[in-house]
Amino acid sequence: MKKSNSLTVPIRIALVSLVACGILFPGVVTSIAQLAMPVQANGSLISFHNTTIGSSLIAQDFNYSGFFQPRNDSASGLDPDITVQNATQQASKIHNVTGISMAYLDSIIKENTKYTLFFFGTAYVNVLDLNINLAEHYPAIYDRYSV
Repeated sequence: MKKSNSLTVPIRIALVSLVACGILFPGVVTSIAQLAMPVQANGSLISFHNTTIGSSLIAQDFNYSGFFQPRNDSASGLDPDITVQNATQQASKIHNVTGISMAYLDSIIKENTKYTLFFFGTAYVNVLDLNINLAEHYPAIYDRYSV
């Protein structure tokens, strides 16, 4: 009678589990995500002048007071959105620093306004979207600063 090694079966199970759960499953899920929604699967990256400058999902730091600033979140600090009220308050500061008209600043806030529940929820804007809009329309002011 042949005596089998007591570790052979658990090692085989571990290897099969490793391949199935660590390689095959993530590969299949990643492939499906890339085909079904490539922008979201890659992190919702935003490009400006052919350079990736950030993600619409994570707040960015802006080193110039003429840009809209993300809110100081006491929890994570990663919220990329601010309320319309906050953006409107910041618009007057941006107007004073850059000389950009309040009418234009109000219009880009309106154009970029989204709601948490269609048109019923809290109104918010993405800070990176606003700042890219400023940099595109006022290159003389913003070219020396990184978006």
